[in-house]
Amino acid sequence: MENEQEPALRRADLDADPVRQFARWFDDAAAAVPVPEAMALATADAEGAPSVRMVLMKGFDARGFVFHSHYTSRKGRELAANPRAALLFHWSPAGRQVRVEGSVERLPAQESDAYFVTRPLGARIGAHASRQSEVLSGREELELRVAEVERDVARSDLPRPGWWGGFRLVPDAWEFWQHRDSRLHDRFRYTRRGSAWLIERLSP
Repeated sequence: MENEQEPALRRADLDADPVRQFARWFDDAAAAVPVPEAMALATADAEGAPSVRMVLMKGFDARGFVFHSHYTSRKGRELAANPRAALLFHWSPAGRQVRVEGSVERLPAQESDAYFVTRPLGARIGAHASRQSEVLSGREELELRVAEVERDVARSDLPRPGWWGGFRLVPDAWEFWQHRDSRLHDRFRYTRRGSAWLIERLSP
């Protein structure tokens, strides 16, 4: 018999639209987790070798999930070679996870420009100074690059560098996961079926 005190996720609880369902859970997470927008981003190279790292979601809507990075970083290169990725949100206090899979596209330049100017000055300097994922001879090399950019700030408004910008993951599959103390967790998957979403319960 089901323990009524144990958090549960039932089919009747789910919205037909996974974006609206995610918005509900994200609002819940925002009240309980310091950084609810933190997400694991998994990519793979042209041969299928995977890599994963934590990034920050900078927005979501019916079009997908937005994040930003260097185009020349490892993830940027992998997305250029294999434009599919997966996201994982893990909100431990609520015992919830959301997995999202789909194709990835670059944001239009004007959208990346608009976001870049809202970043703190230090983050904008860092985007110019860092050659993300490249080998450094030492911390001093990075600090010298930062100092060079800081000198340039006085002579320019520090526009977005061409090697940095936004990406959007366009979902074609979602999974909403609710922890159960029994380890018989509740899992529901949404997959695209034409203009609608098919919702199926998965075995834990």
